[in-house]
Amino acid sequence: MKPHGFHREADAEYAAAAKYYGDLSPELGVRFHDEIERLIAEVCAHPRAYRCVRGEIRRHFTAAFPYGILFEDRPEKVRILAVMNLHRDPDYWMRRLDR
Repeated sequence: MKPHGFHREADAEYAAAAKYYGDLSPELGVRFHDEIERLIAEVCAHPRAYRCVRGEIRRHFTAAFPYGILFEDRPEKVRILAVMNLHRDPDYWMRRLDR
């Protein structure tokens, strides 16, 4: 399994979403965290198994929440570019490609 890392803005949006769900209900916050961690583990185990959405940027969505992750498979690690609310502008994360 490959290691992973977060773009700093992706890390912040993950924390904000987890806080949002945790404020609604502690159990819901735990479920959200566990679901995103499951997505991350799956992409780290098989990064090429997921659909490309732009160039080599791939996506993996959860059915339990309106969220997904966008990532790139680098030689040394999986880099998570966004922990994305699917009700948001779908291209907002693209400015992160150069950073």
